[in-house]
Amino acid sequence: MRYNFLHRLSIGVLLAGCFGGFLASCDDVESYAELKEKERKIIESFLSRDVAIMESISDTLIHVGKIKVITEDQFYRQDSVTDVSENEYVLFKNTGVYMQIISKGAGEKLQPGETKQLICRYTEFNMRGDSVQTTNVSAYWEPMPDLIEATNTSGTISGSFVVNDYVAGAMYTAYNDKSVPAGWLVPLSYVRIGRQISADQGIAKVRLIVPHSQGQKDASANVYPCFYEISFQETR
Repeated sequence: MRYNFLHRLSIGVLLAGCFGGFLASCDDVESYAELKEKERKIIESFLSRDVAIMESISDTLIHVGKIKVITEDQFYRQDSVTDVSENEYVLFKNTGVYMQIISKGAGEKLQPGETKQLICRYTEFNMRGDSVQTTNVSAYWEPMPDLIEATNTSGTISGSFVVNDYVAGAMYTAYNDKSVPAGWLVPLSYVRIGRQISADQGIAKVRLIVPHSQGQKDASANVYPCFYEISFQETR
């Protein structure tokens, strides 16, 4: 009887210890609401802290600077442009995406019913990790830019990365996902998609702050925001 009692007692203590460990591990796991709150604070800090994205210890890749946020109403009153000299970014409240249009580009906007294939050059900065996460702005990716097939369906723009035996850009290679992040598609309603006709014409170029809900699948799964600098140009 004594053996059975001690045996049952030891099992009970073991189970209690396991259950306590399980509860402790649950406490260590952040809730989705907590992760979203962290993301919000990361974005708020990024807007105000004069960020410089470094290529090396001594070379600045992108000087983001302190950002001036404007409303959609102001953006539309300004003919859908952002004042780069004031470092303006428009906040689209329904998505949480911030956008700065550096250059509206050559050519025409993507029209309803139209599909175009676009060359995209980009740099992706993980705002939680404070580091460049992926980029195709490098000698290695020069012959293999990311290609997007974008379609305007009654004002709603969709897109997928072009992937075949000969083409697979840095974004697809990094995340193995043909879906273009929703945040990347936001500028295509405002910039012109064409090709440079003369040297003084700039191609479409934007900067974005993209929350996880509008981002690539790793950002979406792990709840972190990314900053992007992206250029768009129509293929030949």
